[in-house]
Amino acid sequence: MRLHRNLCFAVIDGLTLIFNEGKYADKVIQQLLKRDKRWGSRDRGFVAETTYDIVRWKRLYSEIAEVKAPYDRENLWRIFAVWATLRGIKLPDWKYFESTPTRKIKGRFDELSKTRVFKESIADWMDELGVKELGESVWSKEIAALNVQADVILRVNTLNTTKEKLQSELFDLGFDTEFIKDHPSALRLKERANVFQTEAFKKGYFEVQDASSQLVAEFLDVKPGMRVVDTCAGAGGKALHLAALMENKGQVIALDIYGNKLNELKRRAKRNGAFNVETRAIESTKVVKKLYDKADRVLIDAPCSGLGVLRRNPGAKWKLQPEFIENIIKTQQEILQQYSRIVKAGGKLVYATCSVLPSENRRQVDTFLTSEQGKDFTFIKEKNVFAHKSGFDGFYMALLEKKK
Repeated sequence: MRLHRNLCFAVIDGLTLIFNEGKYADKVIQQLLKRDKRWGSRDRGFVAETTYDIVRWKRLYSEIAEVKAPYDRENLWRIFAVWATLRGIKLPDWKYFESTPTRKIKGRFDELSKTRVFKESIADWMDELGVKELGESVWSKEIAALNVQADVILRVNTLNTTKEKLQSELFDLGFDTEFIKDHPSALRLKERANVFQTEAFKKGYFEVQDASSQLVAEFLDVKPGMRVVDTCAGAGGKALHLAALMENKGQVIALDIYGNKLNELKRRAKRNGAFNVETRAIESTKVVKKLYDKADRVLIDAPCSGLGVLRRNPGAKWKLQPEFIENIIKTQQEILQQYSRIVKAGGKLVYATCSVLPSENRRQVDTFLTSEQGKDFTFIKEKNVFAHKSGFDGFYMALLEKKK
């Protein structure tokens, strides 16, 4: 691979914003990709994937490069040189690489890779928490799997097409896909590509959604004609899936405290042809109270640490703090206590997170079931999805039923 100066500069500029100014990696990369209209898909792919890669391995590369935050541009070039050297890329004779100790880099990598916090490039506290909650063996496998770049997975919108038809249409456009066992609406791209410019996407034939995330709506056991409430809907990936499973019959009420996310859901629902989705911003407790005892099904896709989705959001490793996890556990229980009241007698509830920590998952469910509000519910089943077993994001979901 030959390094191009303007692409490398874009990566360095992006890393400056992410590492030194605390900007979100996905937002920074979106801006970087608009920098030069002459860039082709390979150029944009290099900028995005290189930036994400260096963010993912920030601690390891910093240690090898012997630099510490805050990073000046010289330090960032040293980190970039580590990235390139470990990938066998020949460094050009630019001034930034004049004193790069190539042999030392490889030796330091071998030495540091014997220690998990460096090998997997994570903070000490996160490693200690992972071991405490999952045990040494499972945590080692899981954090390694969460450092592997995520595949691009599509969820077929069955309101507009079928899996077979979409696969055929994408193949004609040059995108090769494959079915995924036990994921009825999923197609995996065999090679990473930007599918958002395709006519198939613009016509609402699919959404990009990880295979594990697609399991959640199905776990809720919805039927056409039901009233279903998605309490933490965000931009609505799961609400749209619920609408498709319900064949546009009945009602999906999407709630969220962030109105701008619900506006995005409205746009997506229009493109998807999902006409049974209604959005309601939670501007006061009245919005939720009006729904008490009214829903056949309730989805609580709770805010969480996001540890299960580090593959697609590696920057979260450096933004997460122990206090956040302590606080989010309290918030999760409060949400469970309040939003469970929306379920009517005989109805069902799914509590889900994109975390792999038992403290955010089964322990929350157990705490709820032993509470005054939870005594009316029966535990039906749960599903723990680990990245090292599934190859997809880490997820948790539990199905509860309200007694008649």
